Formats: sequence, structure tokens, C-alpha cells
Amino acid sequence: MMATTEVEKPQRKTRIQRANEQKILEAALEVFSQHGFRGSTIDQISEEAGMSKPNLLYYFKSKQDIHETLLSRLLDSWVDPMRELSADGDPLEEILNYVRRKIEMARDFPRESRLFANEIIQGAPRIKPILGGEINDLLNDKAAIIANWMDEGKLKKVDPKHLIFSIWATTQHYSDFEEQVRVVLGRGIDDPAEFENTKAFLENMFTSMLKIKSA
Repeated sequence: MMATTEVEKPQRKTRIQRANEQKILEAALEVFSQHGFRGSTIDQISEEAGMSKPNLLYYFKSKQDIHETLLSRLLDSWVDPMRELSADGDPLEEILNYVRRKIEMARDFPRESRLFANEIIQGAPRIKPILGGEINDLLNDKAAIIANWMDEGKLKKVDPKHLIFSIWATTQHYSDFEEQVRVVLGRGIDDPAEFENTKAFLENMFTSMLKIKSA
């Protein structure tokens, strides 16, 4: 009679292990958002996390491992606002809601935005397959919805993909170029009054671009 072999079940991480992983990822986010992937080191991350380098490497085998973990988590949340754009909603309000969500993310997650921007600037070596796959498919799907609204006369006709690019550019500017914004305006969009002013400006700009004027 043949002996049966038991399949080992992966051990669940302890609360302390989960907490340490999160501490490392938080430290890495701070370091990567300032220095980019190439300019960052394991030593910098371990110092920011307040733990030894060998201890850090117990949880993540390399700098790239940490970076890829951060990017995979970021990409999933980063495209959520685009996923929520619905063909069944009011066209202009759907676009404006997307703008609002993106400027809120620029306010609430500036380091994550800079991490993503740095990856793109470097040629997206670690996320290019995702950009060319899932994200590109999602963009094409939403651009088709917007194009259909325009064909139905519900929005002014512009290139849907360039419209999405312009939303990305105008909202993420406030996080990716945060220091420039602070120097020019004297404050960033973490200031409640400046956030409302920024949001109102962008809403007005995209409304003027897209709204069909009644006869």
C-alpha cells in the first residue's frame, strides 16, 4: 500500500509579522517616493523602518521585491476610480466624479503618486506588462464609453483617450510636483481651502470642455 503524503499548508502570518511587513512597506514608500527605485537602497529603507538590514531581508528578499509589492498594491487601488466610471450614469457627472476622485487621491496619497510617476519615468520596467494588459484594456473600455456618449450628443467631441490623459496630468500634478505647487501657491492641496479651490477649478475646466450648451 502506497504511503500518502500530506500537502503542507502555508503558515498564516502572525500579527507581528504582518505589522513588520507593513512597517517595511511604509518606510519603503517614503524612500522610493523621494529617491526613486534606482536611487534607493535597502540600507535607507531599513533605517527608515527602524530595523536591522538582516531583519528586513527576512521579510523581503530584495529591494525589487519590496518595490514590486508596493507597485502591485498601488496599481490595484490607483485604477479604482476609473473602474467606477459607469455607462449608466450621467455622462458629465461621471467624468467630474472621476476628476474629483483623482484629485482626492493626489491629496491623500501623494507618495504613492510619485512612486508610480517615478516608475513610468524610468520606462515602467516593472509594470509594463500590466500597463499593456489590464490597465490598457480598462482604458480602452472607458474610452469607448466616453466616445459613445459623444456620438450620442451628450458631451462635446474630443479624443476620449487624450481626455483621460489630461485628467491624469492635471490631478496628479498636485502630488508629483507638490513642492512646486507649495512654492507658487504658498500651500498645497492638503490645505482644505486650497483643495476646494483646486477641485472647483478642475471641475469648471472639464465642464467647459465637455458640456453641450443648450440652444
